[in-house]
Amino acid sequence: MIEMNKKKMTILGLAVLAIVVAMQAWQQLQTPALPEGIASGNGRLEATQVDITTKLSGRLAELYAREGDEVEVDQVLARLDVRELEAELQQAQAQVAQTQKQRNAAIAVIAQRNSEVKLTEKNLTRSRELYENQNIAIEQLQRSETAVQTAQAAESVAKAELELAEAAIDAARARVESVRTRIDDSILKTPLAGRVLYRLAEPGEVLAAGGKVFVVLDLTDAFMTIFLPTQQAGRLHIGDEARIIFDAIPEYVVPARVSFVSPEAQFTPKEVETRTEREKLMFRVKVRIESALLEKHSTIIKTGVPGEAYVRLGTDVAWPEKLQVQLPQ
Repeated sequence: MIEMNKKKMTILGLAVLAIVVAMQAWQQLQTPALPEGIASGNGRLEATQVDITTKLSGRLAELYAREGDEVEVDQVLARLDVRELEAELQQAQAQVAQTQKQRNAAIAVIAQRNSEVKLTEKNLTRSRELYENQNIAIEQLQRSETAVQTAQAAESVAKAELELAEAAIDAARARVESVRTRIDDSILKTPLAGRVLYRLAEPGEVLAAGGKVFVVLDLTDAFMTIFLPTQQAGRLHIGDEARIIFDAIPEYVVPARVSFVSPEAQFTPKEVETRTEREKLMFRVKVRIESALLEKHSTIIKTGVPGEAYVRLGTDVAWPEKLQVQLPQ
């Protein structure tokens, strides 16, 4: 009986010892509490995404990028089939040439009509002199006056035809520019430098206007979104210092700044009655990394990686040792 009790005591002691060891190990694994004036939240590093879409409907002829490729500003990523547009452009250019010939013809007619006007005016001058000297009848003078009016009217018609020809040239040139613009719009370029996140179409596909072809990440505009309670979010200001530690590279502390604090609470009723309910309000906060830092450490800081962001709730609060900046030079 005594031996049985000894065995039970031994087993109990070992169990207690195991519990104590486990608790010590668990305590060692826990992150030390943050000092007063430092708040934190979990999130993922996000980047601004830009959709590269077609302005016109058409068939994709060529694509020049794949997912993961880095791209530069104004780099051509894709082209639509523009054979029909090129034929339309040739037709519009031919129409410009034709209307220019019509204008030249109208100018020649005006010159002819102007000569006729001058001739009839000279004849009218002579007819008046002859009539005043009673060398011709009134009917012949009237015929000279009518000839001048007819020539002037013909000249006015020729000038109107010239204006019509010039208007037709302007319309034809506008059509040429319109077709050229559509050809230019058939070339898809990226408005920013970044990395191709998605390639959503392949050569030969027919897309409607506004069809997505690529999604490009702006690697110089990266941020992490966290949520903080009312008391903490209310003490933040745009531009306040922040720190980010990523799960994949916990040995580095990345400096950042608060770039946005939501004016409205999230995940709570719009109207709350009690102080307890008000304390449950959570506000969305964006912590942004400077673009120069992102460019310098692009091989270390990557979008999509989860981590934890830390913010100071006052300029007089000192960063703890674990949150000192440790990025490689």
